[in-house]
Amino acid sequence: MIRVIIIEDDPVTVNRFQIALEQADDIEVVAVAGNVASGLLLIEAGGYDVLLCDLGLPDGSGISLIRVSAALHPNADIIVVTIFTDQVKVLDSIKAGARGYLLKDENFENCIENIRNIRMGGSPISPVIARQLLIQLQPKSDTNKTLVEPLSVREIEILNMLARGFSNPEIAELLSVSKLTIGTHVKNIYRKLDVNSRTEAVFEGSSLGIIDVH
Repeated sequence: MIRVIIIEDDPVTVNRFQIALEQADDIEVVAVAGNVASGLLLIEAGGYDVLLCDLGLPDGSGISLIRVSAALHPNADIIVVTIFTDQVKVLDSIKAGARGYLLKDENFENCIENIRNIRMGGSPISPVIARQLLIQLQPKSDTNKTLVEPLSVREIEILNMLARGFSNPEIAELLSVSKLTIGTHVKNIYRKLDVNSRTEAVFEGSSLGIIDVH
């Protein structure tokens, strides 16, 4: 039996994981925590084979928990499950000890296969993240110069706000424009970056240096 602990502050995400993992007769969710403090207690107690860990927790970063888990339980595998795609967080997580990096907007049913995979020595990584890691090995290109049609100053501002988790209505209110206007800008950003989702847009913006990830 593969024993799993989940450290995630979003009850909906936790529920989706639990429903998906209930379908496997060789995987058991043994504990759940919603923040760094309670997550640290779970890690210190041990008794798990796989840690599913979010990065954006209400009282700190999941990366600190990854470091503790890697140090205390080196035989336990760690999979990051998050919305973050920027290069700094990806690399920091891997350096801290994560062996998998998955994005929340992907199919949760795949988590069974990913958990089995990592226990067999694999490293489940979202395609968009794998691409980002490969880009790290290539010469850097100048910001915005690789785009056929560069983003405008306003589009770059909106893309940075998207990367920080703001919704379209929230961005519209902050910039004192209509939701329709923001929707048009977002569509133009997707078109110029040749992407189809917020996650992909944030990734491409990060890769090009358009997004300030620090």
